Amino acid sequence: MAVAARFGRDLTQCMAQVQRSIADARERRASLLVLPESALGGYLYESHVAGVPAPCPPPPALHRDGAEIARIAQLAGELVVCVGYTEDAPGGPYSSAVCVNGDGILGHHRKVHLPAAERASFRAGSGFSAFDTPIGRIGMLVCYDKTFPEAARQLALDGAGLIASLSAWPVCRVDPATLVRRDLQVRHFNLLDQTRALENQVVWVSSNQVGRFGRLRFPGQAKVVDPRGRVLAKTGLRAGAAIARVDAPGVVAAARGRLSYLDDRQPRAYAVGAQVGH
Repeated sequence: MAVAARFGRDLTQCMAQVQRSIADARERRASLLVLPESALGGYLYESHVAGVPAPCPPPPALHRDGAEIARIAQLAGELVVCVGYTEDAPGGPYSSAVCVNGDGILGHHRKVHLPAAERASFRAGSGFSAFDTPIGRIGMLVCYDKTFPEAARQLALDGAGLIASLSAWPVCRVDPATLVRRDLQVRHFNLLDQTRALENQVVWVSSNQVGRFGRLRFPGQAKVVDPRGRVLAKTGLRAGAAIARVDAPGVVAAARGRLSYLDDRQPRAYAVGAQVGH
């Protein structure tokens, strides 16, 4: 189950939204809930007028082992929950994601790829690792990470059959389209979801923020994509949840059994790490 929703600065309200999403997922008998980037405390605020101080404080930085994450794990029970937050840690803050259930923290990821607008506020993470959960081995990416094919590929090579992609991905800042569905960044968001699922033959569960936050407008577009690149469920532009019944290990095995892109790679033929233009 992938969520498209607006999460603002009020941490108490964010926690209440997470609790409602967990209850909704449980009612719908979901086994996985993927919430957006910065679901706990909201994304960075960009003022409407350049140079004018932001009228709201920065997002609260939380500890991975703090009370908020522990509370979500307690609420989750048997449900596997992925949620984004601003992490307070040495060298940080980081835009991070954590995966939990009633047993505690199952996985953790710090956003590696930072767009220009974030580099003054966050520090970059250092890698990509899959982890085991009751629903199989999965991996997480945060927003801009999915633009880089190496990120999702590393998770697939590390055994992930399902990738949770948590975003706060806005419409184009420079030249937004009159119709959001025709916006270039919205098109990129959707193309990347399908492409990454297809090229890695994984189940892709993509969440996003929705609505306005300062001058940013988030377009939703939460979805579930199968290993053949087919969108199984989506929210479109509105807040809501994309829900699909998928036997992730089964559909991944079936796709890779026909033609395995991972097995058929020729790594020695690729200029890994080549510095183009240098």
